[in-house]
Amino acid sequence: MKKIKLNYRNDYKIPNHVVETVDLRFELGEEKTTVTATMTVKANVKAEQTADLLLYGKDQTLCHVKLDKTQLSDKDYKKTDEGLTLFNVPKRCTVEICSEIKPQENTSLMGLYKSKGMFCTQCESEGFRKITYYPDRPDVLAVFTVTIIADKKSYPVLLANGNLVDTGDLQDGKHFAKWHDPFKKPCYLFALVAGDLSHIDDHFITRSGRKVHLAIYTHQHNIDKCHFAMTSLKKAMKWDEEHYGREYDLDQFMIVAVDDFNFGAMENKGLNIFNTQYILADPKTATDQDYANIDTVVAHEYFHNWSGNRVTLRDWFQLTLKEGLTVFRDHSFSESIGSAAVTRIQQVNKLRNFQFAEDHGPLAHPIRPDAYIEVSNFYTATVYEKGSEVIRMLKTILGDELYRRGTDLYFDRYDGQAVTCENFVQCMEEVGDVDLSKFRYWYEQAGTPVLRIRSKYDRKNKSFYVVIKQSCPNTPGQQHKKPFYIPLKMMLLDKHGKQMPLKLEDKPQRLKNNVLILEEELSEFTFVDLKEKPLASFLCGFSAPVKLHYRYTEHQLAFLMTHDYDRFCQWEAGERYTVNEIIRTMKQLQADETPTNYQILINAVRSIFDEEYSDKQFTAEMLLLPTLAYVMQHLKKVDIEHLCKAREIVMKRIASELEDSMEKYYQANQSGDAYNYSKDDVGRRHLKNVCLAYLSESQHPQRFDMALQQFETADNMTDQLAAFAILVNKDTPYRQQVIEQFYQQWRHEPLVIDKWFAIQALADVPDYYDQLAQLLKHKDFNIKNPNRARAVLASFTRNLKHFHDSSGRGYQLISQYIIKLDAINPMVASRLATSLTNWRQFDKARQKLMKQVLKGVVAVDRLSKDTYEIVSKSLAKGV
Repeated sequence: MKKIKLNYRNDYKIPNHVVETVDLRFELGEEKTTVTATMTVKANVKAEQTADLLLYGKDQTLCHVKLDKTQLSDKDYKKTDEGLTLFNVPKRCTVEICSEIKPQENTSLMGLYKSKGMFCTQCESEGFRKITYYPDRPDVLAVFTVTIIADKKSYPVLLANGNLVDTGDLQDGKHFAKWHDPFKKPCYLFALVAGDLSHIDDHFITRSGRKVHLAIYTHQHNIDKCHFAMTSLKKAMKWDEEHYGREYDLDQFMIVAVDDFNFGAMENKGLNIFNTQYILADPKTATDQDYANIDTVVAHEYFHNWSGNRVTLRDWFQLTLKEGLTVFRDHSFSESIGSAAVTRIQQVNKLRNFQFAEDHGPLAHPIRPDAYIEVSNFYTATVYEKGSEVIRMLKTILGDELYRRGTDLYFDRYDGQAVTCENFVQCMEEVGDVDLSKFRYWYEQAGTPVLRIRSKYDRKNKSFYVVIKQSCPNTPGQQHKKPFYIPLKMMLLDKHGKQMPLKLEDKPQRLKNNVLILEEELSEFTFVDLKEKPLASFLCGFSAPVKLHYRYTEHQLAFLMTHDYDRFCQWEAGERYTVNEIIRTMKQLQADETPTNYQILINAVRSIFDEEYSDKQFTAEMLLLPTLAYVMQHLKKVDIEHLCKAREIVMKRIASELEDSMEKYYQANQSGDAYNYSKDDVGRRHLKNVCLAYLSESQHPQRFDMALQQFETADNMTDQLAAFAILVNKDTPYRQQVIEQFYQQWRHEPLVIDKWFAIQALADVPDYYDQLAQLLKHKDFNIKNPNRARAVLASFTRNLKHFHDSSGRGYQLISQYIIKLDAINPMVASRLATSLTNWRQFDKARQKLMKQVLKGVVAVDRLSKDTYEIVSKSLAKGV
């Protein structure tokens, strides 16, 4: 293996120099772009004194370097592939750097690049060094002024951060725009966009009475699809004022939707750049889930204006400081505008399917890691989703009022500064007058804590004893874990499903608002004054990101599915029971036995229909089976063939036994009304389409006729896509017909065609690899577009049955594309490489096949640091 260079959090040193102001001048051209950066630099009196100034930079041609207006010779500085060091600079000086770059050749989509004739940027985390030489680190904050010069006909719109201060025409058909951002920011928040774009306008009146101009830019043919995103933005601005007291600070807020973008979106100060899939929407081309995603992502990036921009990061190890906090803020926002129960269930599902799997493998890391090779690999479910759950736990521990006081203190105390996770926790400690020293282990330790709970009822003393033992599995580099500080929300139910009072015999301070505080490896509690044996419901609302082991009987789980007061726990009881049934079925298949005895499960699912929940979205979630990825986490070794077959059998059995109920609910939730994105209508469509998916399991021709009729008559993408997925997922009579029909209908809508590709890549058909080969050769497949590459290749890796084909051809195929993508866009390649990292979960034959392809990838000459880090960690011994 190659020798790797690790960056360690403990090696942090404050910058030797700071930048007070930077003036950037861009002369955008078709062959090359000239960038001139003029910086006011001064020595940092708090740092180790040195006369040498280090500037990071790569992939550019240096034209000249000036120090206090005097041009330097080659002897005055040293240039490497990674940057520029200026020798003997004064303690205060002006540095001018002029360089040339070629955005049109930048396929990495980091720095300044071109997308569909538009110049745009992506600088987080270290993209700015591909634009100019600069002290590119998040703790160097400066005031930016940006002048953009370009051909007026080709690029009539010129945008950058801050407020527009000047515009004008120049010679040779060119024009300029000058922008000034009065707030200090790190360079990763810099943004520039230039193109022939249309926009929609609106405004928002802040709570102090300021009028903020709002604008969303995109290509003309997409402009009518931006209105929902504008509504989402205004909702988010109002919500942030009401719930966090945060008011927007600039005169305008702009969003630009870009086709080629590595991330979902980027929170650049005042000029957010978005992947088009999180902006563009209308009923014909966007699903209900697309609308929900737009609400969430628009809010997330806007919320960053304070949690990330006004208060930013000291270093990239603190990434969860802004991302975990902002994800929690967007989660809370989404819960407030939709079905709170369903939103929470979906959040937990995402955490379990992705983050728990990450914790279980060779890439496990704390939410604040200690070391990295490539910072772009930090953008993980652990940093984001688990980081959000850590913030949620803080709010649970402190309560709503103290949590709000803590965030107010944090934003006010550190406004305009680059800080650490410790600073945030200290604010919470201070306002709550609570010792959170043990809570800090969430920032330091990797892995998913496991709670094993035993209980006993003493009828004579009317007491209920609960013993909770916590542990955490070994993770790379961490074999010995200290007990976590865990808030465990719970309730006790009587035989009628009524809530029983919670009263501790001693240590009442360990129980507040039905929340037990666990701090030790072993915790014991005695609940008193209980006249009958209670049924305990633990982890209400998923109060902590843990795995919970408690021996429920089948009947107890069925009881909780219908009687639990907590919607999450109702759903969780069904999830837990169904996982057990799938695993039981898998073991019967492995023993060559005929799977039998599903009556308790069938009765439990039947009770979902009998319950008549007012929230139809919740009903639909209760009917959905656990994903294969989640069931896999309950197995020491994965038998993928029998596991896939077992889940299919359970679904078919439910569909067969409850066919009449499924059809009744399918018909009852039809509507002739025009599409409306509302909680009730979303729930109706979700429930109807879940029922249709079950009905299709019967394989009866009339069920496929129902799906075809819905496909052809649907007036919205939610219903059409649901029917399309059903007809394409299996080898149905209408499969090829609807594939061609859907393509012809939507071939001019790239985001819809992404769905067309993805659904086929996720299908379960006999000639799967032939179908996949056709997708990869299709004229609309473009590996350079991240959305299209993910639609096919990432979807393929999630098709577990076929990806893990025993021949190993799935591993061979994905490794070839990882290598091909690594030369084009290392960030996308490294994400694909994670599909091979959990090879130890599988049988020895598959382990050998996966290891072979991983070794082939890591041996590639000039492999990017992004991909090398992922692959080398997955192959490391002792993981």
